[in-house]
Amino acid sequence: MALFDTTLRDGEQTPGVSFTTEQKVEIAGQLAGIGVKIIEAGFPASSAEEREAVRAIVAAGTGAEICGLARMRRDDVDACLDCDVDMIHLFIPTSKVQREHTVRMSMDEVLAATAEVVGYAREHVDHVLFSPMDATRTDWDDLVRACRTAVEAGATVVNIPDTVGVMTPSAMKELITHVVKEVKAPIDVHCHNDFGLAVANTLAAVEAGASQVQVTVNGMGERAGNADLAQTVMALEAIYGIGTGVETSRLVETSRLVSRHANFAVPSLQPVVGENAFAHESGIHAHGVLEHPETFEPGVMTPEMVGHRRRIKFGKHAGRHAVSQMLADVHLTPTDAQLDQILEKVKAFSGRGRRVTDADLYAIAEEVVGMGAVTPSVQLSDISVLTGTHALPTASIRLVVDGTEKVACSTGNGPVDAAMRAILGCLPEPVHLKEFSIEAITGGTDAIGHVTIAVEDRAGHIFDASASSDDIVTASVDAMINAVNLVRRVEKGE
Repeated sequence: MALFDTTLRDGEQTPGVSFTTEQKVEIAGQLAGIGVKIIEAGFPASSAEEREAVRAIVAAGTGAEICGLARMRRDDVDACLDCDVDMIHLFIPTSKVQREHTVRMSMDEVLAATAEVVGYAREHVDHVLFSPMDATRTDWDDLVRACRTAVEAGATVVNIPDTVGVMTPSAMKELITHVVKEVKAPIDVHCHNDFGLAVANTLAAVEAGASQVQVTVNGMGERAGNADLAQTVMALEAIYGIGTGVETSRLVETSRLVSRHANFAVPSLQPVVGENAFAHESGIHAHGVLEHPETFEPGVMTPEMVGHRRRIKFGKHAGRHAVSQMLADVHLTPTDAQLDQILEKVKAFSGRGRRVTDADLYAIAEEVVGMGAVTPSVQLSDISVLTGTHALPTASIRLVVDGTEKVACSTGNGPVDAAMRAILGCLPEPVHLKEFSIEAITGGTDAIGHVTIAVEDRAGHIFDASASSDDIVTASVDAMINAVNLVRRVEKGE
């Protein structure tokens, strides 16, 4: 199955998202690195900056086939040719509503323009993709005529876009079956997610004979976005048994890279790559996956397959088995009666609307078991932060790590970021910050802020901790140090 990624074109059309040229080149390299064969780099005719970005991606030599988007105009084709792309993607509206209200063309005019411009493009490149825009709302006879005209003029692939996401899987399957029968060219699909059916419609198209699918990382794109790369790939690979050539163990890594550059958070509930995709809280579920992962996970898709980690979370639905297992990791072995008390306290804590972090669980367990608090291996001695309108945020920090004083200084995007970087600079082992969230737990200008942090150790295990203060930097630093101490505690088996 051929995978056509349009994160850098349609994905960048997500409202509020704008990639720099450097970011686009990095994302293109990442996509090619995981095995994506065709990358739509942008729309060269839209601006000089876009042309430069597409040129830079082509010059990077990723090994993927680079495609440029063009309207059904010769000058748009020339803009693509100026970037030296491998493929030109030509589109023109074919539905009655779009023809009349966007390009103001009759169907005969659309066919004439298609024949001329597709032919012109094919004279200069070996691969031309034709898209009859709003194909799923186009009269079927008109759609077939447009596709045949494009193929006769030299189009090498025909894309059927569900431009406004109105198809259902059964309707999509019927349409693609008809197009595959009537049009003698490989069929591609581009599905939008207005009703949450983009991936389902894409898979239905594959069932009907489509041999290429268009996707974006994290499902980015216009309005509600497009078919998600990770979801589409894993459904094809794990459920349908269809190879995509993608290195699936790097899907989470790719999602996070694009999310960071887009400044667009991935929802925790996002399938495949979201933080909760392999997280379990319910006692029955947690017990089951600890005994045998396939009890409450797909089995044909494991967290390791996509570059994820299984996580057991604690809250009012927590069960004895999961809590007992978590405590055993740090050599805490409460009696059955003590375990009941720990569970009761955990559920009461969660019932007040607070997230129960790993640090909270250990603190509750230590209190119930009656052991003194464990001396942390990392302790804060001092922190100083400089920030201002015209000053680069800088943090200097002094920590005691295993009895030895460590000092580090770092800059960042803000005082909190600088402080986090300074802490990490003091640690002898690598720890990666995975999550950071803050909420006000009181009102007013002197509100108390509650910071929750999750970090990942070198083995891929994730630990979370929290702290509160009326100073956001102090709360963030305390939460980070609490999390780091958890990592070190588990590694040392204390």
